[in-house]
Amino acid sequence: MLFPEEHELIDRIAVALIQRKERMGTAESCTGGLIAAACTELPGSSQWFERGVVAYSNQAKNELLGVPAPLLELHGAVSGEVAQHMARGLMAHAPIDWALAVTGIAGPAGGSDAKPVGTVWLALAHDGKIVRAWQEFFAGDRHDVRIATLRAGLMALCEALEDKAS
Repeated sequence: MLFPEEHELIDRIAVALIQRKERMGTAESCTGGLIAAACTELPGSSQWFERGVVAYSNQAKNELLGVPAPLLELHGAVSGEVAQHMARGLMAHAPIDWALAVTGIAGPAGGSDAKPVGTVWLALAHDGKIVRAWQEFFAGDRHDVRIATLRAGLMALCEALEDKAS
């Protein structure tokens, strides 16, 4: 269930995309489709939301989004390089104008000293180019990390759409 804050962000995203006659999609790992589900909770979302890909495993990231296996081996699935490739890969395979990609460690296991639980990389692409790629560190349990990732991704997309509109 979404909170009013997420509903407001999604409403703003929907309005901006409809006005621009653009569509978006998501490439999600640690959120497991949570962002796509949140977007499609809004009635009429088929006007602006094209698709979501859940690429949880490295194999899925490679096969569905074209993330090169050597890149995954070199940087790990939770990295800026992988998040950016996920966003570009989705754009290459879908008729969309915006792609939001997320990959991270939601926990409770899977963290390391270099990448502790709560480490998340996000990437936002528009027209095939990366607009923004950034790392976040979220506290809390698995649910908290996933919700914080949802909010961070939606906020960044909303800000980017509103910046492009001005």
